[in-house]
Amino acid sequence: MKTPELPIPSNELERLAALKRYNILDTLPDNAFDDATKLVSYICGVPIAHISFIDESRQWFKSEIGIGISEVPREISFCRYTILESKMVEINDTFKNDRFKDDPNVRGGFNVRFYAGVPLTTPDGYNIGTLCAVDHVTKELNEDQRNALRIVAKHVISQLELGTKNVQLDAQKKIAERAVLAKDSFLANMSHEIRTPLNAIIGFTDLLAQTKLNAVQRDYINSVQIAGENLLLIVNDILDLSKMESGNLTIEAVPFNLKNTLKHVYNLLKIKVPKEVEFNLFLDADMPEMVIGDEGRLNQILVNLIGNALKFTHEGEVTVSVKMIGETENHYTLKFSVKDTGIGIPPKKLKTIFERFTQAEDSTTRKFGGTGLGLNIVKQLIELQNAEINVKSEQNKGSEFFFVINYKKSDDTEETIEELTGESLGKLKILLCEDNVLNQKLVKSVMQNFGFELDIAENGEEGIEFLLKNEYDLVLMDLQMPIKDGYQTTEYIRNEMNSTIPIIAMTAHSLMGEQERCYNVGMDGYVPKPFKQPVLLETIKTVLNPDYKLTRKRRVNLSFIDEMACGDLGFRQDMINLFIEKIPAEEALLEEAFKNNDYLKVKNLAHNMRSSMDMFMLDDLSNCLAVIEEEARNEKFSSEAADKADIFHCGIIEVVKYLKEL
Repeated sequence: MKTPELPIPSNELERLAALKRYNILDTLPDNAFDDATKLVSYICGVPIAHISFIDESRQWFKSEIGIGISEVPREISFCRYTILESKMVEINDTFKNDRFKDDPNVRGGFNVRFYAGVPLTTPDGYNIGTLCAVDHVTKELNEDQRNALRIVAKHVISQLELGTKNVQLDAQKKIAERAVLAKDSFLANMSHEIRTPLNAIIGFTDLLAQTKLNAVQRDYINSVQIAGENLLLIVNDILDLSKMESGNLTIEAVPFNLKNTLKHVYNLLKIKVPKEVEFNLFLDADMPEMVIGDEGRLNQILVNLIGNALKFTHEGEVTVSVKMIGETENHYTLKFSVKDTGIGIPPKKLKTIFERFTQAEDSTTRKFGGTGLGLNIVKQLIELQNAEINVKSEQNKGSEFFFVINYKKSDDTEETIEELTGESLGKLKILLCEDNVLNQKLVKSVMQNFGFELDIAENGEEGIEFLLKNEYDLVLMDLQMPIKDGYQTTEYIRNEMNSTIPIIAMTAHSLMGEQERCYNVGMDGYVPKPFKQPVLLETIKTVLNPDYKLTRKRRVNLSFIDEMACGDLGFRQDMINLFIEKIPAEEALLEEAFKNNDYLKVKNLAHNMRSSMDMFMLDDLSNCLAVIEEEARNEKFSSEAADKADIFHCGIIEVVKYLKEL
């Protein structure tokens, strides 16, 4: 039997390259293509319809009706001729067509009597496949049917183009995610490198301030303390951006003295005021003493706004005012205003002044300094408190930034601040696990001030030896140490030694999820460096309290789920139940595969779970999976991937706990 003729297009190599570019061959069924095939069958009233692509040796069916097979050899396909044409091929009666009248699928097989095929032409002009309608009887299409086939063929190509663009977007997204992860890792590492010496500077300055000093020395020390605090604010600003992007920054709700906070900010910034500028603080006579809210974030907002006002005001005045504009049974409504007579903001810049790395003028950073982050952080911090910042400004006349915040009422009265001493705790014996010599010396001096006895271990392994030989009341644990780090040491103390000794993490690092991970490995408290002596002492008192129970709750943003639910509470709960049922099991499989270096399984599990993390807007956990997936793809796991796996494990525990409590 003579082998059928196999016509080859003149641009065959380019045509095949165009086909392979879409990565469509041997892919799984797709509803969009199946729907198009059904539409062709319906429009033309035929029992057989298909969308197919032709490579070097075969015609492969992406979607078909009435055929029942996935491919046929190219040399026996009708479509080998259609891809040679620039327009539709219509054969009304194959018995009368010299090319096909003796074809096996005309005389038998599929019994093709009518054939209509439209070449699937790429935007750059290559025919990579066909859209076909086939019948067992003679037929002639009308013009509407022919137009419909052409439109569906264009739709098929559009779907292919869309798929390609989605792949490209996904690749770009992964590149962007890797950039974000690299940035976060860089920020965390830089934070550690900056905070470690800063911890020593601020710590020893605080100790020096507690000694007997003359007036000039005390003035110098105060200046150094303020400079240290300002440097710490810059570091914290950069880190807060990372936390806000990941959804990890939360607003506290604790009682604090509002008037004292405002006076503290005023006194802190007075040193910056030029002689030509009058710096005022006006507090409403009706303003409450105590409120419930986030004192640290209010401090941060005001320091940024007032610092800007002082920086851009050469003469005149800067006025900070706080006024109570409303009161309910449970809340106070307070308006905060920072007004200056400085250089002002051009009208065209007012809309973008709160954007990141934006200054009112291009020369501002060079002339006045600053990172361009302050106002962006202020805006986000205020919005996290369900409020909005506004600005009014006139160039060369001045600006006013103002916002309104609701604070809960507090029944607490401020306690008299006791002298910074640990006398009430008795003679505590504390073990410090810390490898940095400066930090060792600083903590030793602070502990002596508190009246505590301190032993120092250079690393976790040495710390374990100390614990085996001596009795201690508390462990202060650095996280980054040689030989055994803080996590490994804590796990050994809890699991191998079965010890319940209180452990407080002390670290200059700031990786997302780190605090949560500390708690989950068995630590009882967390003090970031540079630490404040009152904060450290209060944390020690807290964890030594026999009634102390560590309580923490991760917040989960369900806004995307709610948007998809469109008010259907049943759907919302189904999605939550599915997460609770599915994700912990998959996380356990991921953990096991990770331990066994099963790269393919890790890659697939991490990739699949990321969509669930994104749906529940768990960006930090999704980023952890991105690192794990990338390293699994490269078939090599680093210590970073191991850290991310631990953080992901701890995060899932907290998320599931939160969802179960809803």
